[in-house]
Amino acid sequence: MGNSVGQRAFQKARLQKRQKAEVLPMLGHALQLHKMGLLPEAQTAYRQLLQLAPNQFIALHMLGTLESDAKNYQQAEILLNRAVAVDSRSAEAHMSLGVALNGQRRHEEARESYRKALALRPDYALALSNLGNANVALELVQDALESYDKALALDASLSEAHNGRGWALCRRRNYDEALASLNRAISIKRDYPAALANRAVALRELQRFDEALADGNRAIALAPDDANGWLARASVLLAIQQIAQASHDCEQALAIAPDSIQAHLVLGLCLAGLGRVDEALASFDRALDIQPDLQSAISNKIFTLDFAGDATVERHQQARQVWWERVGAKIASEASGPHDNSREPDRRLVLGYVSSDFNAHSAALIFKPVLQHHDRAQFEIVCYACSSKVDATTSEFREIADRWRDASQWTEDRLAAEIRADGVDILIDLSGHTRGNRLGVFARKPAPIQVHGWGHGTGTGLPTIDYLFSDPVAIPHEVRHLFAETVVDLPCFVTLAPLPAGIARAQAPAISNGFVTFGVFNRISKISDEAAEAWSRVLERVPGSRLLIKDVALDDRLVRENLLARFETCGLPAERVDLLGATLRSEHLATFNRVDICLDPFPQNGGVSTWEALQMGVPVVAKLGNSLPSRAAGAILTALGLPDWVADSEEAYVEIAVGRAAEITDLDRLRRELPGQIDAAAASNPVSYGRAVDDAYRAMWKRYCNGGI
Repeated sequence: MGNSVGQRAFQKARLQKRQKAEVLPMLGHALQLHKMGLLPEAQTAYRQLLQLAPNQFIALHMLGTLESDAKNYQQAEILLNRAVAVDSRSAEAHMSLGVALNGQRRHEEARESYRKALALRPDYALALSNLGNANVALELVQDALESYDKALALDASLSEAHNGRGWALCRRRNYDEALASLNRAISIKRDYPAALANRAVALRELQRFDEALADGNRAIALAPDDANGWLARASVLLAIQQIAQASHDCEQALAIAPDSIQAHLVLGLCLAGLGRVDEALASFDRALDIQPDLQSAISNKIFTLDFAGDATVERHQQARQVWWERVGAKIASEASGPHDNSREPDRRLVLGYVSSDFNAHSAALIFKPVLQHHDRAQFEIVCYACSSKVDATTSEFREIADRWRDASQWTEDRLAAEIRADGVDILIDLSGHTRGNRLGVFARKPAPIQVHGWGHGTGTGLPTIDYLFSDPVAIPHEVRHLFAETVVDLPCFVTLAPLPAGIARAQAPAISNGFVTFGVFNRISKISDEAAEAWSRVLERVPGSRLLIKDVALDDRLVRENLLARFETCGLPAERVDLLGATLRSEHLATFNRVDICLDPFPQNGGVSTWEALQMGVPVVAKLGNSLPSRAAGAILTALGLPDWVADSEEAYVEIAVGRAAEITDLDRLRRELPGQIDAAAASNPVSYGRAVDDAYRAMWKRYCNGGI
């Protein structure tokens, strides 16, 4: 027996010696293949080696990193855990394991691995840079910047740290400094797809669209199998209204990375822009399945619900409640305490207006007359501009404001702190859940009274916003209990700046044409299948009539073709539809002279477009729905004394349009009378509307001074 045990031990030793002799040449061969860039061959060689020597550390580590590079993160984790078990003193193995964990969105575990690597090797610059990446993913942006700065202090040429730092600064809205870091990364590593994709995002936010598009194109050319390049370009294309191409890029990204949160989010925005509402909502839901507290996905879902025909007030407000529960409540719990504004009921008050639309944006036409006509003896105005877009309209707002604050690159913490330091008494949100909103600031409650109105005007769902400006048609009294804010009525929930001087109005074009022209000047994303069907029925019943549709998105050929195909499906031939794209505003307004009657879309009504049509003397047919977005045009028409142009059903809508089209003389008379009728209405007279707003602010303040809100 003793001899047999000894013989087995001898044979085992011989086998181990033979294996060892075989392992070293195999390892050398695998490493050589790896060095030559023959990666599939190297992977095969490492696997063969591990069959012979399952605990060979270098093979485990190298094969694990190759699997990580190929985004096979679960397989990489298995291999790298084995490597760490073999040599727990290897800083490189811990660091590589962190990369595999980070790739699986297990960012806390990744941080632990990076910290273990740094405990073993404190001067490990790449581990510090990767720790920064995990911190960014966990929204610990300040910690991330500290990690990147430490890495760069050790190795100033570490392009990964410059790239990570640039992306972290983008997350803090510090786009100028982000650009400097990303430029440095690309100067060190010229063909760096990740840095190019990140730079495209920073350039887009700085409104430098041509450069952003060039970076997106280059990122894709260098790394067509990386979703980030496709996503970066998609976001730029979306910003410049090339929606169909942006949608294609999102599909490419999802083919590469089916669980990409950003790809589902941007695709949702594209689908919403194309009017494919249900698909857009489904895309946002897929993003939220992966990250339930993704603020941008919740806000975009809220905004897109405006276009959903079956979305009731209850559903709208429930969606806003989700934002508060998943995002706002956490922010509010960490916010600063009481305000020290003096409670003097009649003193001059500081009004703070927060918006990303102090520029040539349709929303600016709504709230500009409000700011212009405040009683400056009673109110001081501070504007917090949250967009990098600056134009002639921006200059006009700067002239209106007593104090102008460029907050475009401020974090929410800094913006909230500046508002407190400025002594703002009443803070007004002009964005709601639209792009560029700073609702996270309003969750921090930096002013004693907070109000929402005009920019979106559908309610925010934030209990920290006290009031919502509206009117009795837009938000009927019987649903007001569903809102987080207290509703305050104005002459109309929106107003509009008077037309620019020199815009000529023409007679009803049907008089000279011999046929009626119906017009739609709304975003095509508002054109629901129900509206398209109703318009087709109207044109079928009005012989010879035409439909003129104007929207910036119609400069995209694919969008035009898609829209005409939708009308063909409804029985409306393409030859009866005229499509116009972007023009200067003066030309845009002049185009109303080609239209006899405007057809308001539903369920998402027009706002600015409805006002502009009426100011130009063109009456508008509207359908009143169940939610605020579907009651906007009805509220405007009612406020201007035109309730008989408002229908409560599709049938009534079609009947109004068809009936009015038969009364060309009456249309022409109304066209001449409308401008005077509008000027006389409190809803459109900027002085009386401004006085109503001033009175509302003073009432809010007195209530606050008396211990209420």
